[in-house]
Amino acid sequence: MTIKLSAVAVFCGSRFGNDPVWREAAMAVGTGLAEQGIRLIYGGGYVGLMGAVADATIAAGGAVTGVIPEFLKAREVMHEGVSELIVTTSMHERKSIMFSRAEAFLILPGGFGTFEEMMEILTWKQLKLHNKPILVINVAGWADPVLNMLDAAVAQGFASEDARALLQAVPDVDSAMQFLSTVIPENDEQAASRETFAREHL
Repeated sequence: MTIKLSAVAVFCGSRFGNDPVWREAAMAVGTGLAEQGIRLIYGGGYVGLMGAVADATIAAGGAVTGVIPEFLKAREVMHEGVSELIVTTSMHERKSIMFSRAEAFLILPGGFGTFEEMMEILTWKQLKLHNKPILVINVAGWADPVLNMLDAAVAQGFASEDARALLQAVPDVDSAMQFLSTVIPENDEQAASRETFAREHL
């Protein structure tokens, strides 16, 4: 029997952006995760794309874990309807919990915070702190400038092609859901070993 993913972290904006297709994509991700029986791990907010992906997951009968720092409870309007809500003391604790609970990472449209989360999780993978899939859902080409920047870093000699290959991109939600259905998570022993290593070095 194939072991399927049980939890995926989604990084995305606390705003909707100016193209309705991005909200539709966030909702489709939430629905898709619920249909595959995958728990959503996300930033705990009720607003923007964060709220849209959580609401869609809940509406489709899925499980949701929100992780939000105390100081952002009001600013990002903490989501009270999720299955599990974790309030942290800092941004670092928030990201550490999301990282440890997720078996893969999806990047939806967002702003500076989303870019930071994507680059950090990519850097951690480059440093071999984890081996979890990182997938950008490049709906309507929103991530083209970011992906071009990564390619430029390789061309300029600041990053290797092997490091660049640690992050992949797909053009739509259907492709992302198909990708997730093929991912086999690490076994318990492998995961425990990496988690211990990560805690000692992060």
